[in-house]
Amino acid sequence: MSTLALYLRIWLACARYSLVRAMMFRGDLFIWSVVELMWISVNVSVILVIYSHTRTVAGWTQYEMLLLVGTSMLIQRFLMGFFWSGIFEMGRNVRSGLFDFTLAQPGDPLFMASTRKVELDGLLNSVAAAAIVVYSAWKLGLHPSVLAVAVYLCMVACGVIIHYSALVMAMSLAFWITSSQGVEGSYFTLMEFSRLPREAFNRVASLLFVWILPVVVVSNGPARELLHGFELWWALALVAAAAGWFTLAVAMFRGGLKRYTSASS
Repeated sequence: MSTLALYLRIWLACARYSLVRAMMFRGDLFIWSVVELMWISVNVSVILVIYSHTRTVAGWTQYEMLLLVGTSMLIQRFLMGFFWSGIFEMGRNVRSGLFDFTLAQPGDPLFMASTRKVELDGLLNSVAAAAIVVYSAWKLGLHPSVLAVAVYLCMVACGVIIHYSALVMAMSLAFWITSSQGVEGSYFTLMEFSRLPREAFNRVASLLFVWILPVVVVSNGPARELLHGFELWWALALVAAAAGWFTLAVAMFRGGLKRYTSASS
């Protein structure tokens, strides 16, 4: 059996377990799905309120901004659905020594730690985020080709990789420090900027959130691809950021793993 096929079987087993577990606690699934849906509704409501007083913000119209925000939420919902729980628990398991069980599993530790749970509520609400993107595109009169949609989805995938990498680096700090709870909060604060248009940043803010931390590129790249067609600069920036941040995340995780002494030592 090839390595790829082995990891696919492992992931499918984890996904199957997560699905069975979610069905056992359907009330919990329903409540969290509603909570996330309300959070999405609040974000949309804020845009509607802002645009009831102005026509454009940083050159972006109401439905262009909705498309941008929908793209940002779609990326975050995919992150929450596929990776969030596993990575979040990784930090706690490192501190408690329960990370030993991850090391004993038949696969790469980072893969096993970050894919062990699939959150169905996050994936269900990704449908709502996608609906916002489709509705915004319809109101804007956009008719993207199949190729354009494929490029958009690839750019969204790059955004998920960047979010994933940032979260892995944040949780990997648990190998060096006692608690990483403050770092977790900082991660979410930074990622809030991904719902803002590139044009809203200038000077120091542009240097920090566009060039050093690719927070803005994550969602602006895919959104601009639908709005203005394929733009090589944004595509290259997103791919380079995804590759660079993923490489850095893996290196940081493996460096921290060398410091891990297990619960028995």
